[in-house]
Amino acid sequence: WSPRQTLGEGGNWWVDNRAADGSAFDVYFEGRKVGRVEWGLTGEHNVSNALAAMAAARHVGVEPHISCEALSDFKNVKRRMEKLACVGGVTVYDDFAHHPTAIATTLAGLRAQVGNAKITAIIEPRSNTMKAGVHRQSLLDACEMANEIHWYEPGGLDWSLADLVQQYEDTQSSNKHFCHKALVAIIENVVAGADAGDHIVVMSNGGFEGIHGRLITALDK
Repeated sequence: WSPRQTLGEGGNWWVDNRAADGSAFDVYFEGRKVGRVEWGLTGEHNVSNALAAMAAARHVGVEPHISCEALSDFKNVKRRMEKLACVGGVTVYDDFAHHPTAIATTLAGLRAQVGNAKITAIIEPRSNTMKAGVHRQSLLDACEMANEIHWYEPGGLDWSLADLVQQYEDTQSSNKHFCHKALVAIIENVVAGADAGDHIVVMSNGGFEGIHGRLITALDK
Protein backbone atom coordinates (compact mmCIF):
# COMPACT_ATOMS: atom_id res chain seq x y z
CA TRP A 1 0.00 0.00 0.00
CA SER A 2 2.98 2.30 0.35
CA PRO A 3 5.15 3.59 -2.53
CA ARG A 4 8.63 2.15 -2.38
CA GLN A 5 11.96 3.32 -3.75
CA THR A 6 15.12 1.21 -3.64
CA LEU A 7 18.65 2.54 -3.32
CA GLY A 8 21.94 1.13 -4.59
CA GLU A 9 23.01 -1.02 -7.52
CA GLY A 10 19.97 -2.59 -9.17
CA GLY A 11 17.58 -0.15 -7.46
CA ASN A 12 15.73 2.98 -8.50
CA TRP A 13 18.54 5.22 -7.29
CA TRP A 14 22.30 4.75 -7.42
CA VAL A 15 25.55 6.69 -7.72
CA ASP A 16 28.47 6.38 -10.10
CA ASN A 17 31.71 8.20 -10.92
CA ARG A 18 32.17 8.81 -7.21
CA ALA A 19 35.22 10.47 -5.72
CA ALA A 20 37.11 8.12 -3.41
CA ASP A 21 36.22 10.19 -0.35
CA GLY A 22 32.56 10.67 -1.30
CA SER A 23 32.93 14.41 -1.91
CA ALA A 24 31.52 14.15 -5.45
CA PHE A 25 29.29 11.68 -7.30
CA ASP A 26 26.86 11.33 -10.21
CA VAL A 27 23.26 10.49 -9.32
CA TYR A 28 21.15 8.09 -11.39
CA PHE A 29 17.41 7.60 -11.17
CA GLU A 30 15.60 4.85 -13.06
CA GLY A 31 18.35 4.32 -15.60
CA ARG A 32 19.40 7.86 -16.38
CA LYS A 33 21.78 10.39 -14.91
CA VAL A 34 19.88 13.20 -13.20
CA GLY A 35 22.74 15.31 -11.88
CA ARG A 36 26.03 15.49 -10.02
CA VAL A 37 26.70 16.40 -6.40
CA GLU A 38 29.94 18.11 -5.39
CA TRP A 39 29.91 19.03 -1.74
CA GLY A 40 32.00 19.41 1.41
CA LEU A 41 30.97 16.13 3.04
CA THR A 42 32.89 12.87 2.90
CA GLY A 43 32.28 9.23 3.74
CA GLU A 44 30.10 6.44 2.38
CA HIS A 45 27.40 7.09 4.99
CA ASN A 46 26.94 10.66 3.78
CA VAL A 47 26.60 9.51 0.15
CA SER A 48 23.90 7.06 1.28
CA ASN A 49 22.18 9.77 3.30
CA ALA A 50 22.18 12.07 0.26
CA LEU A 51 20.58 9.43 -1.95
CA ALA A 52 17.86 8.69 0.61
CA ALA A 53 17.15 12.41 1.06
CA MET A 54 16.81 12.85 -2.70
CA ALA A 55 14.35 9.95 -2.92
CA ALA A 56 12.27 11.41 -0.10
CA ALA A 57 12.36 14.88 -1.66
CA ARG A 58 11.20 13.57 -5.02
CA HIS A 59 8.27 11.88 -3.27
CA VAL A 60 6.99 15.32 -2.26
CA GLY A 61 7.66 16.97 -5.61
CA VAL A 62 11.33 18.07 -5.69
CA GLU A 63 12.93 17.03 -8.97
CA PRO A 64 16.26 15.17 -8.65
CA HIS A 65 18.30 17.76 -10.55
CA ILE A 66 17.10 20.41 -8.08
CA SER A 67 18.15 18.17 -5.19
CA CYS A 68 21.62 17.76 -6.71
CA GLU A 69 21.98 21.54 -6.90
CA ALA A 70 20.76 21.94 -3.33
CA LEU A 71 23.11 19.31 -1.94
CA SER A 72 26.04 20.91 -3.77
CA ASP A 73 25.28 24.13 -1.87
CA PHE A 74 24.74 22.33 1.45
CA LYS A 75 26.82 23.60 4.37
CA ASN A 76 27.51 20.83 6.82
CA VAL A 77 26.26 21.03 10.38
CA LYS A 78 28.69 21.32 13.26
CA ARG A 79 30.40 18.23 14.63
CA ARG A 80 30.27 16.28 11.37
CA MET A 81 33.96 16.10 10.49
CA GLU A 82 34.12 19.77 11.38
CA LYS A 83 37.60 21.18 10.83
CA LEU A 84 38.41 23.04 14.04
CA ALA A 85 41.97 24.21 13.43
CA CYS A 86 45.25 23.63 11.65
CA VAL A 87 48.15 24.19 14.05
CA GLY A 88 51.71 23.81 12.78
CA GLY A 89 50.42 21.75 9.87
CA VAL A 90 48.40 19.44 12.17
CA THR A 91 44.68 19.46 11.33
CA VAL A 92 42.15 18.82 14.10
CA TYR A 93 38.56 17.69 13.42
CA ASP A 94 35.49 17.17 15.60
CA ASP A 95 33.11 14.36 14.67
CA PHE A 96 29.93 13.07 16.32
CA ALA A 97 30.62 9.43 15.41
CA HIS A 98 29.20 7.28 18.19
CA HIS A 99 29.01 3.70 16.89
CA PRO A 100 31.35 1.42 14.89
CA THR A 101 29.73 1.93 11.48
CA ALA A 102 29.94 5.72 11.73
CA ILE A 103 33.52 5.55 13.00
CA ALA A 104 34.57 3.24 10.16
CA THR A 105 32.97 5.23 7.34
CA THR A 106 34.17 8.58 8.71
CA LEU A 107 37.76 7.39 8.96
CA ALA A 108 37.54 5.74 5.53
CA GLY A 109 36.37 9.02 4.04
CA LEU A 110 39.23 10.91 5.63
CA ARG A 111 41.74 8.28 4.50
CA ALA A 112 40.56 8.62 0.92
CA GLN A 113 40.98 12.38 1.23
CA VAL A 114 44.44 12.53 2.82
CA GLY A 115 46.15 9.52 1.26
CA ASN A 116 49.04 8.14 3.31
CA ALA A 117 49.10 10.96 5.87
CA LYS A 118 48.99 9.92 9.52
CA ILE A 119 45.50 9.80 11.03
CA THR A 120 45.08 9.80 14.81
CA ALA A 121 41.64 9.08 16.27
CA ILE A 122 40.65 10.07 19.82
CA ILE A 123 37.47 8.24 20.82
CA GLU A 124 35.16 8.43 23.82
CA PRO A 125 32.68 5.51 24.08
CA ARG A 126 29.93 7.68 25.54
CA SER A 127 26.61 6.42 24.13
CA ASN A 128 24.50 4.01 26.18
CA THR A 129 25.16 1.12 23.79
CA MET A 130 28.89 1.84 23.87
CA LYS A 131 28.93 1.93 27.66
CA ALA A 132 27.02 -1.34 27.82
CA GLY A 133 29.57 -2.97 25.52
CA VAL A 134 27.04 -3.82 22.81
CA HIS A 135 29.51 -2.91 20.04
CA ARG A 136 32.75 -3.91 21.71
CA GLN A 137 33.56 -6.78 19.35
CA SER A 138 33.47 -4.53 16.28
CA LEU A 139 34.62 -1.31 17.92
CA LEU A 140 38.37 -1.64 17.44
CA ASP A 141 38.07 -3.10 13.93
CA ALA A 142 36.13 0.02 12.95
CA CYS A 143 39.31 2.07 13.37
CA GLU A 144 41.28 0.21 10.71
CA MET A 145 41.89 3.36 8.64
CA ALA A 146 43.56 5.26 11.48
CA ASN A 147 47.25 4.87 12.30
CA GLU A 148 46.84 5.57 16.01
CA ILE A 149 43.74 5.33 18.17
CA HIS A 150 43.60 6.80 21.65
CA TRP A 151 40.64 5.55 23.70
CA TYR A 152 39.25 7.29 26.74
CA GLU A 153 37.92 4.82 29.29
CA PRO A 154 35.46 6.68 31.53
CA GLY A 155 34.25 5.35 34.85
CA GLY A 156 31.08 3.27 34.90
CA LEU A 157 31.73 1.03 31.91
CA ASP A 158 30.20 -2.44 32.20
CA TRP A 159 33.30 -3.92 30.53
CA SER A 160 37.03 -3.28 30.34
CA LEU A 161 38.15 -1.20 27.38
CA ALA A 162 41.76 -1.57 28.51
CA ASP A 163 41.50 -5.38 28.35
CA LEU A 164 39.96 -5.20 24.89
CA VAL A 165 42.76 -2.93 23.66
CA GLN A 166 45.37 -5.28 25.09
CA GLN A 167 43.82 -8.27 23.34
CA TYR A 168 43.80 -6.35 20.07
CA GLU A 169 47.42 -5.28 20.45
CA ASP A 170 48.38 -8.92 20.97
CA THR A 171 47.26 -9.58 17.38
CA GLN A 172 50.09 -7.31 16.15
CA SER A 173 47.76 -5.18 14.06
CA SER A 174 49.19 -2.50 11.76
CA ASN A 175 47.57 0.31 13.72
CA LYS A 176 48.25 1.13 17.36
CA HIS A 177 45.62 1.40 20.10
CA PHE A 178 46.12 3.12 23.45
CA CYS A 179 43.76 3.27 26.40
CA HIS A 180 43.74 6.19 28.86
CA LYS A 181 41.77 6.98 31.99
CA ALA A 182 42.67 10.70 31.99
CA LEU A 183 42.29 13.30 29.26
CA VAL A 184 45.59 14.92 30.11
CA ALA A 185 47.36 11.66 29.22
CA ILE A 186 45.62 11.58 25.83
CA ILE A 187 46.58 15.17 25.06
CA GLU A 188 50.21 14.69 26.12
CA ASN A 189 50.64 11.51 24.09
CA VAL A 190 48.93 12.81 20.96
CA VAL A 191 50.80 16.12 20.97
CA ALA A 192 54.14 14.40 21.57
CA GLY A 193 53.64 12.24 18.48
CA ALA A 194 52.17 14.88 16.18
CA ASP A 195 54.00 16.16 13.09
CA ALA A 196 53.11 18.58 10.31
CA GLY A 197 50.77 16.90 7.84
CA ASP A 198 49.01 14.78 10.46
CA HIS A 199 45.22 14.65 10.94
CA ILE A 200 43.61 14.25 14.37
CA VAL A 201 39.92 13.31 14.66
CA VAL A 202 38.13 13.65 18.01
CA MET A 203 35.09 11.35 18.10
CA SER A 204 32.37 11.61 20.74
CA ASN A 205 28.67 12.39 20.94
CA GLY A 206 29.29 14.62 23.95
CA GLY A 207 31.43 17.57 24.97
CA PHE A 208 34.33 15.26 25.89
CA GLU A 209 35.31 17.62 28.71
CA GLY A 210 36.51 20.27 26.27
CA ILE A 211 39.33 18.12 24.91
CA HIS A 212 39.11 19.79 21.50
CA GLY A 213 40.15 23.22 22.72
CA ARG A 214 42.68 21.80 25.17
CA LEU A 215 44.29 19.76 22.41
CA ILE A 216 44.52 22.74 20.06
CA THR A 217 46.04 24.88 22.82
CA ALA A 218 48.63 22.20 23.59
CA LEU A 219 49.53 21.85 19.90
CA ASP A 220 49.91 25.62 19.63
CA LYS A 221 52.30 25.67 22.56
